[in-house]
Amino acid sequence: MAGRIYIALSSFHQEIYCSREMDHVVLLQKILVVSFIVALFWKIIRYMCNLLHVEKEPVRILVTGAAGQIGYAIVPMIARGVMLGPDQPVILHLLDIEPVAEALNGVKMELTDAAFPLLKGVIATTDPIEACMGVNIAVMVGGFPRKEGMERKDVMSKNVSIYKAQASALEKHAAEDCKVLVIANPANTNALILKEFAPSIPEKNITCLTRLDHNRALGQISERLDVQVSDVKNVIIWGNHSSTQYPDVSHATVHTSRGRSLSENLSLMING
Repeated sequence: MAGRIYIALSSFHQEIYCSREMDHVVLLQKILVVSFIVALFWKIIRYMCNLLHVEKEPVRILVTGAAGQIGYAIVPMIARGVMLGPDQPVILHLLDIEPVAEALNGVKMELTDAAFPLLKGVIATTDPIEACMGVNIAVMVGGFPRKEGMERKDVMSKNVSIYKAQASALEKHAAEDCKVLVIANPANTNALILKEFAPSIPEKNITCLTRLDHNRALGQISERLDVQVSDVKNVIIWGNHSSTQYPDVSHATVHTSRGRSLSENLSLMING
C-alpha cells in the first residue's frame, strides 16, 4: 500500500515539474516573440523616419576678414555647427583683401581637408560682390587695423571706404532677410556706416559686437570684489569701442560671500 502511495506521489511531482517546465518554455517563447516584434517595429520606425527626413537648405554665411586671426578661428566653428546648430548645413563665403588672397585660399583648403559634414560649400574671394551673393548672414570681422599710437577715430576714414563697398554689395546682392553682425572696431560706428549704405536691410537685422569690452568690465569688477566673473551680472557698455566708452554698473548685481549685493551698493563696493 505504502509503495503505491509513493509511486502515485512521485508521478504527481513529476507531472507538476513537467508542467512548470512547460510553462517556463512557453514564457520564454513569448518573450522571444515580443522582443522580435519590438525590434522589427523599431527598425520600421527608423526606416520611416529616414524616409520622412528632409535635410534643411544650406544657410549662406559671409565672413569678412576671413584670412585674419579671428576669421581663421571662427570659420571652422561655424562649419561644425556651433553657430546655427548641429543639423543646419552651411555654405561659407570668405572675403578678404587682395594682398592676403593666398592665405585666404589656405583657409579654404583647410576647411575642405576637415570634411565637415555640415559644410556644403566654400567660396573664397577678394570681390565683395561675389562674396555677398545670396548670403543670409554676414559676420563683418574685417576692418582697417589700428596701429600703434592710433585712436579709433583715426581709422574711421579707412573703415568708411571698406564698409561702404561691402554694404553696397550686401544691399544689392544679399538675401532679403540678411542679418548682419559687425565685429570690427569701432563696432558701433561701422554698424552705422553699414546701415547708411545698405538701407534695404532692416535696422533690427544689424547689430554689433562689443563683447570684448563687456568681458573686460566683468573681469575687472570680479577682480576688484574678489568674486567669480560668472557672479557678476547686468553690466552695460555704452558708447563706441574707444576712449569715450562708458561701462555702466548702475544696474549690475553681484554674488558675494555674504550673499547677493544689490546694484545701488555696487559702485560703492568697487570704488570703496
